[in-house]
Amino acid sequence: MPQVTAQGKTFDCEMGANLRQVLLANGVDVYNGAAKTVNCHGLGTCGTCAVQVEGEASEAGWREKARRSLPPHKIDRDRRLSCQTKVLGDLRITKYDGVWGSGDNQVWTPEG
Repeated sequence: MPQVTAQGKTFDCEMGANLRQVLLANGVDVYNGAAKTVNCHGLGTCGTCAVQVEGEASEAGWREKARRSLPPHKIDRDRRLSCQTKVLGDLRITKYDGVWGSGDNQVWTPEG
């Protein structure tokens, strides 16, 4: 079983599990600010669940690429939409600032 490390927690999940669902189920804050209540609930349209993913994850699909190509995201940044990402192996997740998680300052790292 893959292990996901985020916000000072490490937990197991099923291979192919949706990263957003895994993070939320384990009490990890996926959203910043108002996005905690105003988000697309995993449809891949708002872009507020963006995180940095290190490890084995699915490739970005067309929906994710389209959303990340729009401001404030930048397609060339190392961010992924957690709602569109499948866990394929061990992952280390970092969250950045800004409502869309597209800022330059870390909100939390894998260690905490």
